[in-house]
Amino acid sequence: MNALAARRRHPAAIALLILLGLVVTGVGYSVLAPKTASATTASASQVEEGKKLFLANCATCHGLQAQGTKAGPSLAGVGAAAVDFQMGTGRMPMAAPAVQAPRVNEVRFTQEQIDAVAAYIASLAPGPAIPSPEYTSGENANVALGAELFRVNCAMCHNFAGSGGALTRGKYAPNLRDIEGKHIYEAMVTGPQSMPVFNDDNISPEGKNDIIAYLHAVDKQENRGGMALGNLGPVSEGLFIWVFGLGIMIAFAVWLGRKAA
Repeated sequence: MNALAARRRHPAAIALLILLGLVVTGVGYSVLAPKTASATTASASQVEEGKKLFLANCATCHGLQAQGTKAGPSLAGVGAAAVDFQMGTGRMPMAAPAVQAPRVNEVRFTQEQIDAVAAYIASLAPGPAIPSPEYTSGENANVALGAELFRVNCAMCHNFAGSGGALTRGKYAPNLRDIEGKHIYEAMVTGPQSMPVFNDDNISPEGKNDIIAYLHAVDKQENRGGMALGNLGPVSEGLFIWVFGLGIMIAFAVWLGRKAA
């Protein structure tokens, strides 16, 4: 008993206890931590190819080590998902400096090249990975729950139907119609431009898939009431009534006045 008490008072006992606690915590986290929607890891050759592409096309603005310059931010820690989103939607490389990078339909790089650059950026520091197709297809999802999540978290900027909207300082929330599910997911986990980040603690991968399913359902939705006016709500509808409705009424009043004369 005295020997056990002496060992407890040994100076190395505290350090050993802390080390044991860290090991138990690490093992417990690795077992119990929620699964992420990450894709497969990259090879060394892919990282090297991505570095070459980065130096040739991106280093002018982002620096030779992706450390950032006055013309572009640091890319350390943005993850492969940010690269895939920005390059996959044609936003990067930007044609010219602007308040916000617009989406461009003509993408300058192949998906293989984009994956290589993404692998290189991911090798610099940990960050959000390119999501698995399991959570980006919108299949086996709850569209109703996705609509609720979208209205609560996204509609105040993107409009209830994803038609986009204006923000401050010349920025805007882009139109989300006919957008690939992978890019919708990547935007949620990386927070491009003025968009906040929705990590797995905010919205689970399943919840993100539900949102994607809702937006894809809106893309396929038929407007049974006629012209949708961009689904921009009362602003566009009110403008239509003022311009065309009042215009027709004024023209009709003028016609009645001339007829009575």
